[in-house]
Amino acid sequence: MKYIVLIGDGMADFPLEELGGKTPLMAANKPNMNAAARKGLTGKVKTVPDGFPPGSDVAGMSIFGYDPALYYTGRAPIEAFGMGIPMGSDDVAYRCNLVHIGTGNGGDTMGDYSGGHISTEEARILVASLNDELGSEGITFFPGVGYRHIMIWKRGAWELSTTPPHDITGKQIAGYLPEGDGAAMVRSLMDRSRRVLGSHDINRKRIDAGKLPANGIWLWGQGKRAGLPPFREKFGLTGATVCAVDLVRGISSLVGFTTPVVEGATGYLDTDYGAKARAALKLLEDHDIVYIHVEAPDEASHNGSIPEKIKAIERIDRDVLGVLLKETDRDTRFLIVTDHATPIAMRTHYATPVPFAVYDRSDPASEEGGDYDENAGGAVISGEEMIRILIGGRQ
Repeated sequence: MKYIVLIGDGMADFPLEELGGKTPLMAANKPNMNAAARKGLTGKVKTVPDGFPPGSDVAGMSIFGYDPALYYTGRAPIEAFGMGIPMGSDDVAYRCNLVHIGTGNGGDTMGDYSGGHISTEEARILVASLNDELGSEGITFFPGVGYRHIMIWKRGAWELSTTPPHDITGKQIAGYLPEGDGAAMVRSLMDRSRRVLGSHDINRKRIDAGKLPANGIWLWGQGKRAGLPPFREKFGLTGATVCAVDLVRGISSLVGFTTPVVEGATGYLDTDYGAKARAALKLLEDHDIVYIHVEAPDEASHNGSIPEKIKAIERIDRDVLGVLLKETDRDTRFLIVTDHATPIAMRTHYATPVPFAVYDRSDPASEEGGDYDENAGGAVISGEEMIRILIGGRQ
């Protein structure tokens, strides 16, 4: 038996007046997801334990079958591992967004958590400048993909309060700056970054082209070195992951999965959906289970775009799941799931049980269930329970 886990990041949502009381999942044309749900086993999975932040780090760990209450140390160290950044036991990793800080209502505001969706090529130049100007024996900046980067603070502070920038889009930043032991250092780096980046040639060119400048950094998601037991030891399967974001790459690498770079996979709305499907099929030849992560619905939600979110869901259904269903045989079992809700109305993550569907191609087609959406019936279970159902079959 082969297994495929398809994760549409942030697909779950709230009912919207603009969609006649439907959610984007309900409104989207997604015949493949719906067929899998009707023929398979549906339920809801609690990916975010009580008291944990509702991010893709916590939820993603759950979807891989690991309890965040046992293993979670912070978002940034997971991404650092996925990027191959070495960390000592006393080092602290911070997620470093390139952001656009604007002005409004009498103060500085979070204009865009992604620095105007800056390109990886532009970002690498900006991060190099940050290292030149702000780096030291204890502080190093590492470039990632797009707006997502990492800062390592050797023997740094990590038990302080920080806020994800996508939680405060359009809000004044003064009430969301880091607080606690070590916050003065973090705030200083964020403040000094605006002097480094504000007049940078890259940003001058972006302004001339009518784009938002990535004129600052936002440090958050800090934590110490992460570790997870191998998936093969825990579940008895070899695995691989198709993804474009360092966070998912980090979880995948931590559990011992193969995690190749897929050309055309961007972690944004313009990702090459077909390339992800083709990469997954190739990996399935040599691995027992393959995870496929698509970030696009989450990005559309953060942007507050209903049409883009529906389009992303439909592309996942047609160009990923549709291809996989066509090209795999009856000895294949599918899990369709989202990591967390990212409601358009909130433009950030929300902790609530989310729908999943397990479809075994060898089972008789009963068509007993409903569509794949937030109304999916069945018990609310943990991520580990969901993975054991996938591997063990219908229960």
